[in-house]
Amino acid sequence: MSTPSRIITVANQKGGVGKTTTAINLATALAAIGERVLIVDIDPQGNASTGLGIDRQARMVSSYDVLTGAASVRGAAMDTAVPGLAIIPSTLDLLGIEMEIAEAPDRVLKLRRALREAPGGVPYSYVLIDCPPSLNLLTLNAMAAADSVLVPLQCEFFALEGLSQLLETVEQIRTSINPRLTIQGIVLTMFDRRNNLANQVVEDVRAHMGDTVYETVIPRNVRVSEAPSYGKPAILYDLKCSGSQAYLQLASEVIRRERRLRAA
Repeated sequence: MSTPSRIITVANQKGGVGKTTTAINLATALAAIGERVLIVDIDPQGNASTGLGIDRQARMVSSYDVLTGAASVRGAAMDTAVPGLAIIPSTLDLLGIEMEIAEAPDRVLKLRRALREAPGGVPYSYVLIDCPPSLNLLTLNAMAAADSVLVPLQCEFFALEGLSQLLETVEQIRTSINPRLTIQGIVLTMFDRRNNLANQVVEDVRAHMGDTVYETVIPRNVRVSEAPSYGKPAILYDLKCSGSQAYLQLASEVIRRERRLRAA
């Protein structure tokens, strides 16, 4: 059975760090350079779905249906306005998913099985999973299904706070459930070069995490912040803005890193 080339979970238990913005703009950038990409939105807030212009009334089949086995990955995937980019949208039904599957022995493996057992495989070169801002059962499902984890980290004073917990969770998943799981990388977001503290944070994170941190840094950018209200990724909303250009650079860096991870 064929599987997606690479499954990347975008996760950080802190909210407001640019996680969903990174997921949708990285996916768009990958699609723009010719990759076939699927976003799986497993955040009950559904911001990735909204940010890609998927109206709530149009989400007839969702990631909830995939996790409960009521729908297949292919059956739930919806095309977006971005050529080559599809999404399995999220609905508020996900708020109750933990209670529904909590007693199931395979509760952490629901998403992995859905992706692996898709009839004919899943026809995407990249699958990006957008997680809720917490280390809950949904995030654990995403990590159990993934090849690697990409961590957006905001350039603020408490940037490193909580990162160790996330990395410990990744290690626990690797040792107990998914031995192939790696850290794809840490991407620094919302960077303001005029802010001395932000520059210090970049230095501190690189000192602590070394080569795990991407060279590309995502700047704080008004156009990137505006784009979701128009139901568009920033790259479609304003290709020339600094944020969009940074996400295009990040996509190239992700692909280079994925090649190295696959060769290792």
